[in-house]
Amino acid sequence: MEQVIDIDEKSIEEKWKNPMYRPFIAKVVVNIGVGSSGEKLVKAMKVLESISGQKPVECRAKKTIRDFGIRRNEPIGCKVTLRGEAAMRFLEKALDAVERTINPDSFDNHGNLSFGIREHIDIPGTKYDPELGVFGMDVCISFERPGYRVSRRRRRKSKIPRKQRVTKEEAMLILKKKFNVTFGERKKIW
Repeated sequence: MEQVIDIDEKSIEEKWKNPMYRPFIAKVVVNIGVGSSGEKLVKAMKVLESISGQKPVECRAKKTIRDFGIRRNEPIGCKVTLRGEAAMRFLEKALDAVERTINPDSFDNHGNLSFGIREHIDIPGTKYDPELGVFGMDVCISFERPGYRVSRRRRRKSKIPRKQRVTKEEAMLILKKKFNVTFGERKKIW
């Protein structure tokens, strides 16, 4: 079921004529949360490395949760950050895994997007390996405009003004134009 999303393309494209207002995909973060350390985490790291082509890093627990058997600083997941051309190649495959349909509620107010992939074997070109098993993953996309470095630099750091932030509609328009994404709820297959 596709929702009708009201995007004022003409005013957004008029704004994008200024190169400082033209947003771009800054990074794509792929995360697999396993919930425990050990053999399962090692397998998840192998899966993530084979899919992304980069070596993943471990994510550690921030606090102890006795009910789940998690201790503080225990590795419980892994992630990889992709930028540039590697991010675009991975995004093409990841969007094919979700049938190029994204729920509009997956966007936040700053234009960032997160969606999940139920099984990594849904990604085109990935084969099932019985030794590794099947893992789900989260894909987070960050959109920025030129000048966002001001908020991250060491000296003279400052905040990004509201007019310089990427809006939800602009992020949707980028995905629609670059990756031919539609917005609405996906069909449930189970």
